[in-house]
Amino acid sequence: MSADEFDLIDRIRRRAATTRSDVLLGIGDDAALLQVPAGQALVVATDTLNAGVHFPVDTAPADLGWKALAVNLSDLAAMGAAPAWCTLSLSMPDAEPAWVDGFLEGFLRLAAMHDVALVGGDTTRGPLSVSVTVHGFVDPARALRRAAARDGDDIWVSGTLGDAAAALEQWRANALIDDALRERLDRPTPRLALGRALAGVARAAIDVSDGLLADLGHVCVASGVGAELEVDALPASDALRAGFGGDARRHLQAAGGDDYEVCFTAPEAARDAIATIARNVGIAVTRIGRIVDGQRVSAFDADGNEWHPASAGWRHFSA
Repeated sequence: MSADEFDLIDRIRRRAATTRSDVLLGIGDDAALLQVPAGQALVVATDTLNAGVHFPVDTAPADLGWKALAVNLSDLAAMGAAPAWCTLSLSMPDAEPAWVDGFLEGFLRLAAMHDVALVGGDTTRGPLSVSVTVHGFVDPARALRRAAARDGDDIWVSGTLGDAAAALEQWRANALIDDALRERLDRPTPRLALGRALAGVARAAIDVSDGLLADLGHVCVASGVGAELEVDALPASDALRAGFGGDARRHLQAAGGDDYEVCFTAPEAARDAIATIARNVGIAVTRIGRIVDGQRVSAFDADGNEWHPASAGWRHFSA
């Protein structure tokens, strides 16, 4: 049975009750009233996920709920910020309470893990689309920015790369999708603890959403530098290695996107500090290259030969 808009809003409000003291007024009014801590900058990020573009149409509602929030929290991680609040805009072909309950199960489970309060949003009829805005806090002097990379910096990345893109490759080919790869596609892990720990240690950072080469390119443009990437040093999961090899795996890792890992740069002198941070937060990090004088990202294989992918990463409006 379908519900109307106000039934859905009430359903969401009851599920999203929060105990955060900085939420002065949450869901139910024309707007939320929120208290920003003294001395902190407000960090805001928005992402939209559309069916058939950002996720397979058969994605389970709970997985979509998780991912819709996770991709936004990943942006906060790349800024070194602590999350606090979020809003949700949900477009659906039909107002199905069972689907909304499933969506909220994944969304609110991840929100609870990071003490994120859902404080407002919108529901409307239309093609399946989810837009989330997250808000967090950071000491403005310690925020990680794309424009801070310097010649001689090491380039690092968290976790492993290529798993989500590999799952999409299998899905598009109507092949059996490896469970571990599909899990990385449906439920990415925002590296919030790592991002906060890197604030004040790393120089520049970005989350890997459109592909490592493309996203690292954004850092280089903002910082006015170039980068040399060791493509065969990119960290790969056992599942990816089992299913893909050679240039196919290199392309998934370097240009596939949807990883939501953190790529960051730091001076060579910070290597020991970064190793300690990685141990403390329980997230593996890998040194994958260096920042150089120049204007582009170059990738090299283990033999020192320059490697060129078929594409550098996802572009929303490319032909």
